[in-house]
Amino acid sequence: MIAPCWTIYESPLGPLTVIGGPGGIRSICFPGRSPRLDQSARRPLAEPTDQLEQYFAGERRAFELQLDLHGTSFQRLVWAQLLQIPYGSTVSYGELAGQIEPSAYPDGLEPYRRVRLAAATVGRTPTPILVPCHRVIGADGSLTGYGGGLQRKQALLDLESHGAADQPPEPSWAPRQLGLL
Repeated sequence: MIAPCWTIYESPLGPLTVIGGPGGIRSICFPGRSPRLDQSARRPLAEPTDQLEQYFAGERRAFELQLDLHGTSFQRLVWAQLLQIPYGSTVSYGELAGQIEPSAYPDGLEPYRRVRLAAATVGRTPTPILVPCHRVIGADGSLTGYGGGLQRKQALLDLESHGAADQPPEPSWAPRQLGLL
C-alpha cells in the first residue's frame, strides 16, 4: 500500500471497513464505527481481504500482513502482547497485564489499576481480528467488552475453538452470524 486507502470486506460478522496506509493496515472497523472516508480512496485491498476470507473459512490461524498501528509506546506494547495469544486460546485481562513488564506502566500505578489500563488499551485496538483482542476475557471466563459487540466476540471465539480442534466451522456459522446484525 502506498497511499491511504480503504475497502469494505463483507464478513460473516457484517461489513468490515479495512483501512490501509503506507505502512500497512491501520484499522478495521465494525459496522457503524468507521470514520469519514474519502470515496476516491476506496479500492480493493486483495491481500487483507483474502486473508480475512481464509480466516473466516477456518483455513487461516495467523495473519501475515503489515500493520501500521499508531499509539503510545504502552499501547503498542499491549497490542504486541495480544499477537502472542495463540489461535483458539484466551487469556484474562489480569494475565495479560501481568505479562507486561512492570516498568512499562506509569510509576506508582497500583496492580489493580494496571489491569484496568491494559484492558482499556485492549479496547482501543485499531485492528480487531488481525490483532486478536477478542481472545482476552474476564478472570472468571466471562466475555467483557468488545468494540464489535459481545456477540461478535463470542462468534470469533467459537470459530477459533473449532479451528483449534481441527474442525471446520459449523456449516451454519456464517448465516447464523449475519443474523446477528
